[in-house]
Amino acid sequence: MTITFDPTLALDNQRTTSISPLIPPALLREELPVGEAVAQTVHKGRTGTVGVLDGTDDRLLVVVGPCSVHDTAAAMDYAQRLAAHAEGLGEQLHVVMRVYFEKPRTTLGWKGLINDPGLDGSFAVNRGLRMARRLLLDVSSLGLPVGCEFLDPITPQFIADIVTWGSIGARTAASQVHRQLCSALSMPVGIKNSTEGDVQVAVDATRAAAASHVFAGINSDGVAALLTTAGNPDCHVILRGSAAGPNYDAGTVSDTLGRLRKAGLPERVLIDASHGNSGKDHVRQAEVVGELAGRIERGERGLTGVMLESFLAGGRQDLTLGRADELTYGQSITDACLDWSTTARLLDRLAEAVRAR
Repeated sequence: MTITFDPTLALDNQRTTSISPLIPPALLREELPVGEAVAQTVHKGRTGTVGVLDGTDDRLLVVVGPCSVHDTAAAMDYAQRLAAHAEGLGEQLHVVMRVYFEKPRTTLGWKGLINDPGLDGSFAVNRGLRMARRLLLDVSSLGLPVGCEFLDPITPQFIADIVTWGSIGARTAASQVHRQLCSALSMPVGIKNSTEGDVQVAVDATRAAAASHVFAGINSDGVAALLTTAGNPDCHVILRGSAAGPNYDAGTVSDTLGRLRKAGLPERVLIDASHGNSGKDHVRQAEVVGELAGRIERGERGLTGVMLESFLAGGRQDLTLGRADELTYGQSITDACLDWSTTARLLDRLAEAVRAR
């Protein structure tokens, strides 16, 4: 059978239904610039985080906030409460607000504020980028450092200059693209164990991110470019449990520190009290924090930080696209979160543990 090739047939974009222009990162940064006060917050936040990770700062790093931001007004309400409460605990805790705009999905679902800011399937990404950057500036203006998960490798060009602490999720810890990205980022980055519970993948990612890389990306003008990095020495492992169960126990922490030592890396571990470590039960985060606080009091080595999923109202709710006006104010539409009053109590407990140690 002879097949005749028709040169007029398109060989590309057979499944792409549309291509829309994206605002250049440099233009967005000029439109929403970093002022002196915000710059000081970011610099102080990054310096403090590195100090905690390196052991020169005896405080505990606490990354706390909503699973993902879907309502910027509620996020600012939460930020104001957290900033006020954290100020009184500043000698014991280095508090960073979790402000996540990208939501990795196992299958399908709402992918975050940047992807779909209208919560209606309209995918107004340029609007989402503006909303995200504005919120980061507003939160930072309170003197509260922010933390973001980086999922899309292009997104950091739009917001990374305001971020104190970054994270790479369990689904992307093994990704070469994300390891290269970490090597270029200007802030400390936590890397989670895999959803299956593989801790070594996070250790390997931390080692890879500390090295120099050359890879394709975009520059601040949004133009394709070849990036050469120096490597990021401030990456670290986050234990987040798995479907098989929690992994915040002293034995797993000790084993992780041993793996880091064997790889020639600094021995520091953060514990995510949510996800697999709480069995996806937001209320059980309090039990995790309670046990960790006791171990911190007793001086357990290597526990440098804790992560909590928390919002104004406890639990979670389902989103119906296009009906955001029906949502409960201050309640997560992704993972279930602790309520604010419980969060404040747990922060106090962690500060007490640091004082005791």
